[in-house]
Amino acid sequence: MSMFGNGLDQAVQKAFTRPIPKSAGVRMRYLVKQLGGTKAVAQMLRISQRTVERYVKDQIKKPRPHLAARLEREVNKRWQPQIRAKAKAKAAATDGIVIDTRARLGYTAPIGSTDQDRIRHLTVALPPVYAARLFDAQEAGASDQELQEIAAEALKEVYFQDGGRRAGSLEEVRFTDVEHLEFDL
Repeated sequence: MSMFGNGLDQAVQKAFTRPIPKSAGVRMRYLVKQLGGTKAVAQMLRISQRTVERYVKDQIKKPRPHLAARLEREVNKRWQPQIRAKAKAKAAATDGIVIDTRARLGYTAPIGSTDQDRIRHLTVALPPVYAARLFDAQEAGASDQELQEIAAEALKEVYFQDGGRRAGSLEEVRFTDVEHLEFDL
């Protein structure tokens, strides 16, 4: 998955009220309950149905690293969907989202301005409209590049133009070479 997609998922996971299960058996039982059977879980995880049954009965306790990673990813994706939806709705309606990034930022502006790209470390609160656009794009399966363009547009409006109070002739913001990225609700 992408850096931006993972960042948005981690921000939403901070809203969880219960911890995600740790053991492989509990995770497997959770997936069996969610998907309605061991066959569906086996197909999703690309393992045999009998292996899923062994994890459910705690006959196998420690999965191989590749299976452990898939199992964790699938449980994280499905854990507390109502809390996840409420957190996204709240960010999109009232709170907005905070982006903390260290990246190369520059802009395109009329001749005579200093538009040199440089590494900047920014922590900026983005308005709810951009939180909604980021979450909607993520739900629609947007690529990392598309999410990055939305974030660049948000930084243009909030950081560079200060909501229309300055840099009115700014055309485009370049948001590249991302070294660090974190979102918070």
